[in-house]
Amino acid sequence: MAGDLRLCAISVDLDEIPHYHAIHGLAEPAVPGASAVYDHAIDRLARFAQSEGLPLTFFAVASDLRNASNAAKLRAAADLGHEIANHSLDHLYDLTRRSVREMRRQVEEASDLIAEATGVRPKGFRAPGYTMTDALAEVLRSSGVQYDSSVFPCPAYYAAKAATMAFMLARGRMSRSIVDHPRVLTAPVRPYRMGRRYHLRGTGLVELPIQVTRWLRLPFIGTSLTLAGSRLARLLASAVVGEPVVVLELHGIDVLDVDDGLEALAPYQPDVRRSVPEKIEIIRQVVRVFRDDGYEFVRSDDAAERIVSGSCG
Repeated sequence: MAGDLRLCAISVDLDEIPHYHAIHGLAEPAVPGASAVYDHAIDRLARFAQSEGLPLTFFAVASDLRNASNAAKLRAAADLGHEIANHSLDHLYDLTRRSVREMRRQVEEASDLIAEATGVRPKGFRAPGYTMTDALAEVLRSSGVQYDSSVFPCPAYYAAKAATMAFMLARGRMSRSIVDHPRVLTAPVRPYRMGRRYHLRGTGLVELPIQVTRWLRLPFIGTSLTLAGSRLARLLASAVVGEPVVVLELHGIDVLDVDDGLEALAPYQPDVRRSVPEKIEIIRQVVRVFRDDGYEFVRSDDAAERIVSGSCG
């Protein structure tokens, strides 16, 4: 990475509430909470971004855009200068276990729907559940995707996810999520270009890995920050400061709480028990840690372009 460059790319995965029920092996959520991300979270995030002067990248599950109101919200976000990127067509947690034909359909039909809704074809992709394989990476490359941001080389996250899924299975609940192959833990923690194997450096697709701390490789994502609280979230941010490119990934649910119709999730998803104002303030304080250190806030596509141009990597 070049010189004293400091870039921070903040992205938001727009996984709607039924996907969280699927993770926890729960029945479909009741209306109106089922659409809380599009009903409430996008507007809150847009207001937050405006107040802080931030460009965001929204990773959209494209099937949600068949709803005209949802499509209009993302078009409005794009018109404000935010990037709309591809989070697949249906957010299949086992996407990497599907056929190449189905992987391609999930990527390309999603791009078509996003382009139709926003007027701009998406440049970036994030896999459901952060799960990447060489086959999916090749589908992305051949489908014209310009960058990926899925790889999460975080031992703590990997172990916690595997343990949680084993516990659920023992209690008779089946999650639709899957555990990634452990090779992901050998991937670079800084942005890189993929080699013939997605977890090795090469000259291929740009990868913006999900952020981990400089020491211990702890997860630095919205869920861990909002659960940590203000003081610990700032400490985690300090453990990331110094990285040339920070890829801070949030979810729409990071600005939702129980009062948004998420009562059924509360026993299984402790972050929704923290109030929206608290969560937004935690994220604000984290943003200001990076701003105070001189980071430039950019969209994910801008960060990827800098890597390609050689000014950052």
